[in-house]
Amino acid sequence: MALRILSLNAWGGKLHAPLMRYLIEVDADVLCLQEVVRSPETTSDWLVYRDRDVELPQRANLFDEIRAALPEHDGYFCPTARGELSDGDRMVHSEFGLATFVRKSLPVIGQALDFVHGRFSPDGWGEHPRARNAHCIRLFSYEDGFSITIAQMHGLRDTNGKGDTPERQAQADAFMQLVGRVWPGNERLIVCGDFNVLPESATFAALGNLGLSDLVTGRGHTDTRTSHYGKSGRFADYMLATPDVDVVRFDVVEQPEVSDHRALLLDLR
Repeated sequence: MALRILSLNAWGGKLHAPLMRYLIEVDADVLCLQEVVRSPETTSDWLVYRDRDVELPQRANLFDEIRAALPEHDGYFCPTARGELSDGDRMVHSEFGLATFVRKSLPVIGQALDFVHGRFSPDGWGEHPRARNAHCIRLFSYEDGFSITIAQMHGLRDTNGKGDTPERQAQADAFMQLVGRVWPGNERLIVCGDFNVLPESATFAALGNLGLSDLVTGRGHTDTRTSHYGKSGRFADYMLATPDVDVVRFDVVEQPEVSDHRALLLDLR
């Protein structure tokens, strides 16, 4: 039986209805999600993020909604910061970060969580480039009889673009070190996420030292963004695999559009 892994930048749940339908219908065993929100101080459905000329609706408790919609999965929320979002005429604290969901039939036998850029900010979103983290898990599939390590990262956003910088090189090094704390080196490894880098980035040379190769560019895909993204530079999201991964199917999903990022979907053995 194939194991299904999904990676997606959820965009704070802005396209909430199609997003929730898709996460249920895709029936992934492991979901690696970036830009997930949790706001325990409010029962409102929507909050608003404002930063200079940016105004973005955020689903207030997206993590809890996904967890309720996927009762056969365990959920892990990994925040990078707690800041304030607008709830009508008042401000409420909200957390922002990664979420990983794992089917309960797949035991988590190892994991590591750490920052790859900056550190946790408890009292505001911070200055750009803001803190970023990564989450690495090791699972065992009883049905298939093998263990597999899966790591996701949301790469730092630089207002100057997606080119290589010393901060991005340090981020790649920190990500590799995190993976090395969990991955034994002799089993399947998948690395994925919204890296916020270009295909020619040195990040991929670094990850290549782990034997990883990118499925997005390696299979000829040229766009990981949807029609909701109006800027140039259509690469952001990547999924890499070691040679021992038997790729049954890999897709950069064009439809449905559930974010300004396309979902990356992998079936493997």
